[in-house]
Amino acid sequence: MRTAAQPACAAQDHVPAQRALPVGVEALERASGLFRAMGDTARLRLLGLLSQGAACVSELAAIEGETVSTISQRLRVLRSERLVVRHRDGKHINYALADQHVLDLVFSAMAHASETPVYPAGAATHQAKEQS
Repeated sequence: MRTAAQPACAAQDHVPAQRALPVGVEALERASGLFRAMGDTARLRLLGLLSQGAACVSELAAIEGETVSTISQRLRVLRSERLVVRHRDGKHINYALADQHVLDLVFSAMAHASETPVYPAGAATHQAKEQS
């Protein structure tokens, strides 16, 4: 009896396809870094706040109930991956999302995470495993 983890087909059942990544190795490494930086809940929360517009570090610290130092450290990681940009306005250092791509990534991730999974008929065992 075949389990859910075993494929129903074999490699020889497929026509060999010429597949290649749509980007180079360097871009793939940078993309991986983006996801690592976004993979921390606290940093993702900052990106979510910045999706509503630029904010000063002290403003973000007050919203998050964290120290300015902690928020600055998280923003430094996001900035190193070019997810956010900063500019000085007098005594304020304001951060904003780097561009529309970052906004799209943040919204897509949050929308996807908010979806209710839909499983095909007969996938009750998969659903039961997820709930346990």
